[in-house]
Order: sequence, then C-alpha cells, then structure tokens
Amino acid sequence: MSKYLVIVESPAKAKTIKKYLGPDYKIAASMGHIRDLPQSHIGVDIKNDFTPMYITLTGKTSLIRSLKNDAKTASKVFLATDPDREGEAISWHLSHILKIDPQSECRITFNEITKDAIIEAINHPRALNMNLVDAQQARRILDRIVGYEISPVLWKKVRKGLSAGRVQSVALRIICDREAEIESFVPEEYWSIEAHFRKDDGLTFTANFRGKNGKKVEIKNKDQADEIVALLKDSDFIVSKVKKSQRRRNPSPPFITSTLQQEASRKLGYSAQKTMMIAQQLYEGVELGEEGSVGLITYMRTDSVRISDYAINDAREYIKEFFGDEYLPQKLRRFKTKSASQDAHEAIRPTYINRNPESIKSMLSNDQYRLYKLIWDRFIACQMETAVFDTLTVDIDGKPRTLGEETVLNLRTTGSKLVFKGFLVLYEEGKDEKEDEENQLLPSIEENEHLNMLKIDPNQHFTEPPPRYTEATLVKTLEEKGIGRPSTYAPTISTIINRGYVERNNRQLVPTELGKIVNEFMVTNFPEIVNVNFTAELEEKLDKVEEGQIEWKTLLREFYDPFQEVIKKAESTSKVEIPVEESDVVCELCGRKMVIKSGRYGKFLACPGFPECKNTKPLQEDAGVKCPKCSGKVIILKTRRGRKYLGCENYPECDFMSWDMPSDKTCPKCSNFLTQKSRKNMIYYKCSNPDCDYAEEEQKEVKNTKKKSKEKEAEA
Repeated sequence: MSKYLVIVESPAKAKTIKKYLGPDYKIAASMGHIRDLPQSHIGVDIKNDFTPMYITLTGKTSLIRSLKNDAKTASKVFLATDPDREGEAISWHLSHILKIDPQSECRITFNEITKDAIIEAINHPRALNMNLVDAQQARRILDRIVGYEISPVLWKKVRKGLSAGRVQSVALRIICDREAEIESFVPEEYWSIEAHFRKDDGLTFTANFRGKNGKKVEIKNKDQADEIVALLKDSDFIVSKVKKSQRRRNPSPPFITSTLQQEASRKLGYSAQKTMMIAQQLYEGVELGEEGSVGLITYMRTDSVRISDYAINDAREYIKEFFGDEYLPQKLRRFKTKSASQDAHEAIRPTYINRNPESIKSMLSNDQYRLYKLIWDRFIACQMETAVFDTLTVDIDGKPRTLGEETVLNLRTTGSKLVFKGFLVLYEEGKDEKEDEENQLLPSIEENEHLNMLKIDPNQHFTEPPPRYTEATLVKTLEEKGIGRPSTYAPTISTIINRGYVERNNRQLVPTELGKIVNEFMVTNFPEIVNVNFTAELEEKLDKVEEGQIEWKTLLREFYDPFQEVIKKAESTSKVEIPVEESDVVCELCGRKMVIKSGRYGKFLACPGFPECKNTKPLQEDAGVKCPKCSGKVIILKTRRGRKYLGCENYPECDFMSWDMPSDKTCPKCSNFLTQKSRKNMIYYKCSNPDCDYAEEEQKEVKNTKKKSKEKEAEA
C-alpha cells in the first residue's frame, strides 16, 4: 500500500513522474478539471456577490470516487497540477473534493519533469496560493459574464448561434481593423533609381540614388525619374566617402509561449493550437525506449526569459565541446524579462541538453521532432557567441557636366560580409516579412576614386497596404498590447476561426462577412469590451489580484455595474439585417435561386424558401481551371479544419485532388494547368497532371515599399 498520493493532471505526466518516485508513492491523474461552471447557464450567483456555482463535470464521478479512495489510504496527498493560475485552481478544486485543508502543505510545483525537480518539489511542499486561485476565478467569471450576457443580445439582434468573448472579440476587432485599413488603402506611386558602376580594374557594383546636394529626394512620378536619369547620364562620378565598420548581431532570447507560437508558425507552419498541443506532449513525457517516459522541455506556458544557472552552465559545456571555444562568449548570457510579465517560470528550454534532437529523432513523431529541434536549437544558440559582419557604406557624388559645380547628385551603396557566424552556425530567427539585407559584396573602394557608369535602371513602385495578420503576427500583437496571457492565445484564435468569424487563407487571417458584421455590432454597442486598452487594463488588474493587491470580488463589482448599463442599451437597438448573397444555382425542388449562408464548416447553399423548402447544398467555388484527368470543372473545397484543396466536380467518378492552388501558368509539356506553392522567397510550380513530371521554380519579386512606415502611421 502506498504511503503517499501524488495527483497530476494527465496520465502522460503521471507515467513520467512515477519512475522518479519509489514504491511508496502512487501517481494518479485528475484528467484536467474535475469541477467547473455549468454549460447550461451562467453559473454565477451575481446577486450573492458573484458566488460561482461549481458542479462536478460529467463523466468524472467514477474518477473522483477512485481519488477519494486513494486519498483515504494515503498518509499524505500532494497536489501536483500545472504551475500556473489554472493549475492552482484545479488543485484547489481537488482539495475541496478530497477534503484537504488548502492551508496545509499539500501543493507541489515544478517547472520541468526531471528527477531533481520532482524530488525538490516533494521535499518542499507549500499551502495553496489563494491569490492565484482567486485570479483564475475572477478571469473565469469575467469571461462567463461577458460571454453569457452579450451572446443572447447577438442572438436577438444579429443571428442565432453567435457568441462573444472578452478576449476573442478584441482579437476579431484587431483583424477587422486591419482589413478595413487594407480595403481603404490607396496606392501611391514612387520610383527608385539604381546605377551600375565599373571600377578601373573591371569590378562592378550597384548604387542607389538618394538625393541632391545632401538632401533626400523622393521621386513620385516618371517625369521626375526621367529628369534625374538624364542628369545622371550626364555626370562624372567620384567616391566622396567610404565608411568601414563592424556590425555585431546577438542571439534572440530563449522561447516564451508567444515567441514559440510565432516561430513555429513562421518556420513549421503550425497553428498556435497545434504548437501548444505538441509542446504539452514534450513537457509531460515522451517514450524514449528503455528510459521510459521522459519530459523533454520545461513548462511551456511562460512569459519569462529567465534561465537557471545550471541550465546555462550545461549549455556552455555543450557549446565548448561540440562547437569550440570560439563560439563560447566570455560572459554568461542572461536576458531581461519584460516588466509586465509574471516571471513565475523559466523560459522554455530542453530539460537535458545532451539529448540533442538527432539523438532521439527515431523515438519522436515528426511533429514532436521538429518542435523539439526548434526549442533545442534556439536555447543552445542563445548562449553562443555574437555573429560579426564587416559592413561597408560608400557615398558617391555625381556632378552633372552641364549644371556646374553647384549641383551634386548623391548615391549610396551598402554591403556586408559575414566574417564570424557565431550563433548563426546553429539558428537564425524567422521573419514575418522579407527584410532588406545589406548583403551585396562590394569590391575594394577608396575615397576620391573615379567611377565609370555602365547603365541606369529607373524602377516604378507602388506602396502596399499593411499585410493581413498571420497567427504569428496576431500573437505578437496580442502580447505587445497586453491582451490575454500565454495560455489564452491559442484558444482565442481557434475560437474566432471555429465560429466562422475569421478564416485562414494562405496562412493569413481574413475576416468573413459574418465576422465583420459581428465586429461592427460589438464596436457600436460594446465599445469598452472591444477596446484594446480596456482589455489590457483588465489583464493588469487580474495580475494585481494574483499579487494580492486587489480583492477579486471588488474587481468583478467594478466591472459589472457599468457593463449592465451597456447591455440594457444594446437590447434596445434595432435588429441588424444581414445581407443575403444570392447565387446563380437554382433549387431543383422549388425553382428559387439558392442563397449563400455560413455554417459551422463554412459557407453553403440554402433555399430561401425555408422552412417550406429545406434544400441545402455544398458551395462549390470554381477554381477557373479544367480537371487534368476528366476535363471537368475544378473546384476549391475545404477540410473541416479550414484547409483548402482542389477537387473535381465529378467526384467520386474522378478522384483528382491537390493541396496546391492553381497558378495562371500552363504546362509546356501537356497543356494542363500548373499548381503553385510558396516557400520562403521561392515559388514552386508543378503540373497538375499526375502523369506529367514537369516542374519549375522562380524567385519571388522583392518589392521595396513604404508599407512598414505606413503600418506604423496607422498604429499611431
């Protein structure tokens, strides 16, 4: 019979911990929450000072009976749920069910599932932290009040089945605001001029026109560009200044929850939800052959970049052994955590440095391996030496022969050369957009050197609107604006997609018509709820509840009274008329033209004669190309998770399908259409005909635009 009972949240974690504790310990799993607010109603007694009405979750009765029996026979019970607010709340619910004094030393926490961490936690139990529990209760009740009181208003005024949420509605607004900005954007023309030079020794390079007489000149149309090109063609060129320097680039900090989600989206194409699911597996334990279940990373819900001393020392020893002394900085690298973060846990890092990704690749799934490698590489790189670049900036003066000495045309070229890779030998952070790099390798150039011009290339450009959000950039924005917390980003994005408010299109988040209508209603009737600053201030107040500075029911009272007034006003507004989009498809049952509607799995066709006629059909989006197998119409379909693919209208007689979208190119070998997909700075084309092996690739055009400055102006 076991003397001690340790209760964790999942069987995977229980299996990993079991091998570190002897036979005196029994490890049981609560399978997540055992009590929660009911789904059928709000579950909060608002008149009784916001008393929550917790119920035992369906299907947990036998589990609770088993836990009670185990607790009765154990001399001591340790509550070992996750080390965050939600984990503390689960332990509190367990203490209530099992009749454990929350002030007794019953709670243990650990940032990583290793033998040392588990033994340390067992040796230093503590009482439950009621500030953490209260912060979680306040968040849960706030979200319940907002969701359960606004959603019925949406049902009455917009459409049945809609929902709103404290964080999801703000995320939707951010996406809709960006879409409105894109739709109202007016492109502006501008020109750049690139000059090609040859030195006396025959070496060539390019430089860009910057201005006249030391002042920057913006070229806005072809006439201005032609005028400057004419002057350049009539000029003598001399090097006026050469500046040589070194640029040092430091590694990025180890991952926190938000940066892991961003980087996994950029580099691996994972959704935030998928990233957190795989990270949970790596944290709780993965089977490594004879070793059994091993926790490979530290806790994955964190906003701190803090690293323990022993982890830094392990990383430095690994770097010294496998990369050499030149890659090891003299001083230990430590990173500063943002002041707004809770700093409750370490950064996300490997638990055992010597378990490099390649050594355990065969025992991991492909998704686990890729995410573990991302975490491992980033952590080792963060303790490596700085990368060093030699940079060269050359200013060139062009002196038009016909205008005399008073006019000088200014040109500049920059270049860089990586002279020491440092951390870049292992890892380089991904980027959301292609950034200009000073990567032109310049020949040796001296001041006062005369140059020969070969040709001039004037290039027309147009400014572009700011890009749509991806999951990576939305997570980054939510974090920067203080909306939500690490554990909320993934479920927030999943919710607005599953509700049909937003859809993924080539990794971009695009608001649907329904999403725009719901957002407009929320902005008009609940401006405070979807106000970014208001939501961020609520997060700060929840942090203060956790720190014991604010009483949690005081926070709820301050929120609820003004909120009720807003609800009353919204209920008195008129119903929103959702425009009906008519299709050209005729209902074969009653002859009416069918209309396009949105449902749980996207858009579909429905008869406007409902309820007399209940005919519905899937909406087929024409891809504009013919099937390479049967010459039928190719249509764009969606999986239940929203991923688009191509299929034939004659399915199941014709089984053609492709995950890649059609391009405007035709195969030169068999005349079928080419599909295309993008990866980094390349576009890959492939024949849609399975029997044809034609393929080609091309470099993406890199556009010099003013979109970054426009984006900053928009944010300001």
